[in-house]
Amino acid sequence: MAERLIVRGGTVVRAAGRLTADVLVEAGRIAAVEPRLPDSIDAREVDALGLLVLPGVVDVHTHTRLASDEQPDRFYEDSVAAAYGGTTTFLAFNNPGTGSPRTGSLVEDVVAWRALTKGDSAIDYGLSLVITPDERDAVAELPAVIEAGVPTFKAFMVYDFGVSDATLAEAMRVAGRAGGMLQVHCEDRAALRANTERLLAAGQTAPRFHADSRPPPVEAAGTRRAIALAEQSGAPLYVVHLSCAEALEEVRAGLARDVPVFAETCPHYLALDESCYELPDEECACYVISPPLRSPTDRDALWSGLADGTLALVATDHVPDRRSVEKQDWRQSFDRISNGGPGIETLLSVVYSEGVARGRITIERMVDLLSTTPAQLFGLANKGAIEVGRDADLVIFDPAERRTLTARELHHTSDYTPYEGMAVTGGVLSVIVRGELVIRDGHFVGQRGYGSFQPRRLAPGSYSSRS
Repeated sequence: MAERLIVRGGTVVRAAGRLTADVLVEAGRIAAVEPRLPDSIDAREVDALGLLVLPGVVDVHTHTRLASDEQPDRFYEDSVAAAYGGTTTFLAFNNPGTGSPRTGSLVEDVVAWRALTKGDSAIDYGLSLVITPDERDAVAELPAVIEAGVPTFKAFMVYDFGVSDATLAEAMRVAGRAGGMLQVHCEDRAALRANTERLLAAGQTAPRFHADSRPPPVEAAGTRRAIALAEQSGAPLYVVHLSCAEALEEVRAGLARDVPVFAETCPHYLALDESCYELPDEECACYVISPPLRSPTDRDALWSGLADGTLALVATDHVPDRRSVEKQDWRQSFDRISNGGPGIETLLSVVYSEGVARGRITIERMVDLLSTTPAQLFGLANKGAIEVGRDADLVIFDPAERRTLTARELHHTSDYTPYEGMAVTGGVLSVIVRGELVIRDGHFVGQRGYGSFQPRRLAPGSYSSRS
């Protein structure tokens, strides 16, 4: 049982505002948030004077690798890295390449994935299933999996495990009626294939041509089609890793028609740009991400979309690839390079530094984007806000700290960071998960297996429309 704890004198930040207050934690839950709690309360105290007290970050998009005989600590180590960055709950996908069991049955996949991750995480975690053509009857299994506490699913329009439009539409419809939500990787398969074949035929095989194969119209076309399918089915759609102004306008147009579409962007699209593709080939391969990094103009559009509510949240799309292993296929051709990059530890730092510190969004909006909305949208009713009755997932954050991000000082299982050398403002000091200190004064004090699997249920009526 977590001990009684008081976080004293910090600026408590909620999506709706901030206040200077003490936070009382009892039995792992928030018991009180008051301007001043009595000194007579018998509790351990954490001094937050002059600091921000934020709700723990909820990262709903990671491709965290599972433990294997060769690498038995990968899932655990990435959960520790997440904690260092202020994330207290993360959701992982079980798509091919993550070491997740692929049994051919979504129901069986949940059981197997839970067994493999039990006792392995330092923070709370959950699962979103990936629908591929390999499942025997994935759509028919969706209601049973939703009932088992996994109500969100991802499907791809591209790659060899992408699914057809007919499957997308049926999955949206069935999941929506059963209380679930489909997440879609939106790119146009035909355009992507044509672009890739043209570039390879011309001998343009270097990593930088990855971006040329997937220009903004490819993403916008896929986004437009996915929104049309959601509109026809009347079911919610979640667009993952939106990267460009053209796709953003498709979301904005869908919202104007009252389509229940939600879209995320990722920190790499908010902090980096296509100039990374001018780096030498081996370094450039580390920025092979899909969709690719875009122009500074696209980056500015995404920040505007976060500020005005067109974009619902920010998540990492964390892929713990290693430049010494998964990224080495750059020597063959860009289409062979593993897509993705690490970000599970740097989410809060990048969004605060590039967003709040630069005046692009308010601190309240950041809390909404990183904690409150992710928890609400993905069925984590006890997470995402500093409110009485919720889990005591808290981050003590110093807005004045200055540091430079380097792979050497991070804790994730990748051997690089796309933010190498980036100066950031603000830093995580301590992290509390369900009343227990996991990070204290910058040091990990948690334990393997403390993290709890989070069965989820989407809130009825929350996904019918948004304007």
